[in-house]
Amino acid sequence: MPKVGMGPRRRADVVNATLACISKYGIDGMTLDKVAEQAGCSKGVVTYYYKNKDELTTEAFKSFMAYYGAKIEAEISGGMTAGAMLEVALAHMLPPAGQDAGASIDVSQLDGIVEMRIPYEDQGRLFVQFFSRAAVDPKLRDVLSGSYVKDLAGIARIFEFGDRTGEMSASDAHSAAYGLMAMVVGLSFFRVANVAPASGADNRYIGEEYARRFMKPK
Repeated sequence: MPKVGMGPRRRADVVNATLACISKYGIDGMTLDKVAEQAGCSKGVVTYYYKNKDELTTEAFKSFMAYYGAKIEAEISGGMTAGAMLEVALAHMLPPAGQDAGASIDVSQLDGIVEMRIPYEDQGRLFVQFFSRAAVDPKLRDVLSGSYVKDLAGIARIFEFGDRTGEMSASDAHSAAYGLMAMVVGLSFFRVANVAPASGADNRYIGEEYARRFMKPK
């Protein structure tokens, strides 16, 4: 049993280890034993907090999805323009290729949001694993749906702000946000499948170009 007071840290270690194992072995290949080894604890510690693999997978997916919103919200300030806010959002939803290469996964806020990270390659592998499983797992699908509804509302508020301040032309902010989120999902799948644009460049520029279409000429 974990020492008194170590609960939050142990939970964070287990969730981070679960994400690392899913990235490396896939959901089917992830086991509680592998998670315990990755986390540097006993299997008993893992099952003390999460009774089985399904519960642990769901918790890891929640943390994976919450990571993006936490990073974006932490970097958006009241003095920003709508365009700058969208740049922040895209920087986390579609990070530059190779970002944080070799770093370990950390989706916990215990050490501050600035220390949170999911390396670029891990993001792609986790994206495919979780999204493909969500298609057949109602619990994961509910996590996905709830997260996306929240994210869509946040992105829509940025478009609404840009339209209100005259920086953007986005009278239908929800549709604009929906299109951007859909593009991010598609581009993420293409990244994992190594399907590059004809130019051979990092496909994140396509998302940036979509956002720029709503900007009014200065």
